[in-house]
Amino acid sequence: QVQLVESGGGLVQAGGSLTLSCLASGRTGANYYLGWFRQFPGREREFVAAITPSGGETYYAASVEGRFTISRDNAKNTVYLRMTSLNPEDTATYYCTGASASWLNYRSERAWDHWGRGTQVTVSS
Repeated sequence: QVQLVESGGGLVQAGGSLTLSCLASGRTGANYYLGWFRQFPGREREFVAAITPSGGETYYAASVEGRFTISRDNAKNTVYLRMTSLNPEDTATYYCTGASASWLNYRSERAWDHWGRGTQVTVSS
């Protein structure tokens, strides 16, 4: 069984930065995509960013492109989400997600196999 555990959430002022981390443990396999989704109160989770198993390709939602950076350290089984130029509209619960696949429809929540419990990010104005 794969377990994903997020860390790094918290309170930050608008314009500030925050880095989320997610440690993956268990049998992830070689072709393990990692990603981040977020959820606003009363709404479904939405795609934020994804990274291929090798780390060679990254994908972003338009709302975070240029401000957020996803990366991974396969030796540490960890994925990161560096968030800069944060604004109050980024306030949400952020979820780490993973999936074993040769190809992935990464923007779809249903495509992913495993989920963390989430970490809260609050951006004050």
